[in-house]
Amino acid sequence: MKNTFRIAANRISTWTGSAAVFLGAVGIVILWALTGPAFHYSDTWQLVINTGTTIITFLMVFLIQNTQNRDSKAVQLKLDELLRATKGARTTYVGLEDLSDNDLAELEKEFKLLVQTPGAVRALNKLHAKIEAENVRRTSLRSAAAKMLHHTQTITMLGTNSTDKK
Repeated sequence: MKNTFRIAANRISTWTGSAAVFLGAVGIVILWALTGPAFHYSDTWQLVINTGTTIITFLMVFLIQNTQNRDSKAVQLKLDELLRATKGARTTYVGLEDLSDNDLAELEKEFKLLVQTPGAVRALNKLHAKIEAENVRRTSLRSAAAKMLHHTQTITMLGTNSTDKK
């Protein structure tokens, strides 16, 4: 069911975002407006466009949210992989999207202070320790299969790094 919905949501999102569908929608609105005099601009005439647009809007909200959630998750995973694979990158930033809004706001403040004040490095290190502690806590809660996958990736990464140095 989930896979069918995912495929349908992707196809509908792509289709509804096309120029042809936009022009078709404009055509429907123009046709509706042109039929106004024939229906004496009645309540039924107005109800036709109102009902149609309301139903379409209601359904599109869920389709768009579905594709946006999936795209956002994919982008986040790609960024996490870049952090993990980049030498010198702070891998503690992997998974920042799971932090609370307050923690993210605090991290943003720390970065702004880092740019403005050399003494802010200590505060940033404190926040890094907090993020690292949260990452350790999350890792300990993962299932055995997820831990095995993580260890496999770590071993692969270490093997790649040692090969690159030779």
